[in-house]
Amino acid sequence: MPRIILICLTSLILTGCAITSHQTTPSSLGKPSSLAAMEAVVDLPGPVSVDTINSADWEVPIAGMLDMNDPQVKAARLNDHLEPIHIFMHVLHHPDRGYFLVDSGISRVFLDHPQQYGVNALISMEFHPERIRLRQDTASVTKRLPTPVQGIFLTHLHVDHISGLPDIPTNVPLYVGKNETGPRRFSYMFTLDMINKLLEQHASLKTWPFPDDNGGGFHGIVDIFGDGTVWALSVPGHTTGSTAYLVRTPNGPVLLTGDVSHTRWGWDHGVPPGDFTDNIDNNRKSLLALKALVERHPKIRVRLGHQY
Repeated sequence: MPRIILICLTSLILTGCAITSHQTTPSSLGKPSSLAAMEAVVDLPGPVSVDTINSADWEVPIAGMLDMNDPQVKAARLNDHLEPIHIFMHVLHHPDRGYFLVDSGISRVFLDHPQQYGVNALISMEFHPERIRLRQDTASVTKRLPTPVQGIFLTHLHVDHISGLPDIPTNVPLYVGKNETGPRRFSYMFTLDMINKLLEQHASLKTWPFPDDNGGGFHGIVDIFGDGTVWALSVPGHTTGSTAYLVRTPNGPVLLTGDVSHTRWGWDHGVPPGDFTDNIDNNRKSLLALKALVERHPKIRVRLGHQY
């Protein structure tokens, strides 16, 4: 092997790569806000509806979704096993802005032709697409909507949250948290091609304009429509750009945690995800910040990353 190639390969292994090489641009949607502004209105009824849809059932190792080294996990004597979970997508309807999705569900095309989207034998050994049981594919959900989807608010860029993108028109904007595509990790080398193929042909990822507001443990808050109805919360840990969403509905506020908390057990006990998470300590801080928000505002209904 030529020396220059060996040097390049060694450098790549040592430094890793970003989760995607897809281009990003600052979002023109959303304005920086604060925890105080959000909490001032969070308990007031709002005009936005949230329909949470189980796109697919799946089974994954519980060690990926719970930190097995957490004292509470050890005290409960939980052992690693395949845990039943769901792949959710959330349909938001704003009376003036239209329909938006939080995460994308899963596409039948992706399941039927995984190799087309970079799912090779190595990824299949970890991802196990054969365990996924489709319930409602993304195309069938969006076709039922009376008007086209105006945007996708992503909690993060893991495959189970973007695997519905083959069913989404490429001109629909995709929104992500700050620095989601910045950090370089060795593990991303194995999924880079898959994530890039799912994002292929779509426009640049729009990054939320989070301010440096650490109030309440959050790393920034954005008022998405500028009317205090839907909020993006920067909650790093699971990935650097992980984002939760808080929605004011006619029946009270709804919190979409994303994978800050995958499971009901993890939420109830304040235990962050494990092997699937980039930084467990940061994830724990974000999880506890969300739980504290709900304790201050008990009307909030919590919808977790992968379980009811």
